[in-house]
Amino acid sequence: MEFLAIFLSSLIGILSPVGLVADRLAEDAIRDQVDSVEHLAVRIDNTPSYRLAQGRADRVRIAAQGIYPIAGVRIAALEIETDPIALNLASLRTETPRLDAPLQAGVKLVLTQEDINQILKSEAIVGQFRDLNLNFLSSSGDRTEKFDLVNPKIEFLPNSRFQLQVTLQGQQTQHRDQITVESGIQILSGQRVQFVDPAVRINEQALPSQVIAFLTGGISQSFDLQRLQASGIAARVLSLKTEENTLTLAAFIQIDPSFSISGIR
Repeated sequence: MEFLAIFLSSLIGILSPVGLVADRLAEDAIRDQVDSVEHLAVRIDNTPSYRLAQGRADRVRIAAQGIYPIAGVRIAALEIETDPIALNLASLRTETPRLDAPLQAGVKLVLTQEDINQILKSEAIVGQFRDLNLNFLSSSGDRTEKFDLVNPKIEFLPNSRFQLQVTLQGQQTQHRDQITVESGIQILSGQRVQFVDPAVRINEQALPSQVIAFLTGGISQSFDLQRLQASGIAARVLSLKTEENTLTLAAFIQIDPSFSISGIR
């Protein structure tokens, strides 16, 4: 959800005197926050219009297609629609404007299977899967070796399931094991990922259910949105579904006035 925080912080900049009133200038402000975007449209609704200079807006709508929050990470489509926005008037004269009231927004995000596979190969993701101690998964005889996960590929399956294939490669021996994961996915209480009937194979050898539970439990904790609350962001996933080669996520996000805008720039 970090890139959504970038968008929402951009909304705050839009309402400041330097961001000013035109939808076109608002689009430029958002383009400055991301690596690139193929198509972007912003509409700011307010009556009367001079309230923008007071840090107020009735609603802001953003629609983007082919947006790259960072290099190598593409999102097919992103839509954001806010509730009324209220900024602290005195803070508009500073570089870190503050909210007078929580900022609430609905978000719809669309990723294609191709987008996800490209993300899995990006440096932002690849770097997190280096120097792993996964000897208990490998058939290598070297118990001291560290591993990298390489060549990840995901495929959407019927009934909202997916298959992920990745190679576990030893750094010294270059020994390789093929890992295949198949699972469904759901969101518990709108905040935590849960895998549904997961199955994991190492070189076509099925892993015991206890090992699978250990692995998926750790991933679920890593994708728990409750962790954002400490920074002043509340997020809840309303729906998550896959259809053909597309994943669609709908969510609600609220930014508390205590949230540090400068902290995500």
